[in-house]
Amino acid sequence: MLIQHKEEGHKGSFYVEENGNVLAEMTYSMTGDKLLIIEHTEVSDALRGKNVGYQLVHSAVEFARSNQLKILPLCPFAKSVFNKKKDEFGDVLRN
Repeated sequence: MLIQHKEEGHKGSFYVEENGNVLAEMTYSMTGDKLLIIEHTEVSDALRGKNVGYQLVHSAVEFARSNQLKILPLCPFAKSVFNKKKDEFGDVLRN
């Protein structure tokens, strides 16, 4: 599954697109230079059960690591992923 990334100003998203349709998307905004705030995650019914939501969050974590960012997951889904993966993702979680 190809996770794509786009940024426009202080907003961005990680998403899965197929035949021109966005089937899954996690949106974020940047606050300052070093804080990425995950706002919303949505996965279409066609992709449910395929771990796509987790893959979107994981992509954001990798992006944060490579850009020395911290993540504040306001989205309930992303927050639950961070709670379950504290050991794996704790290094980028804003305390």
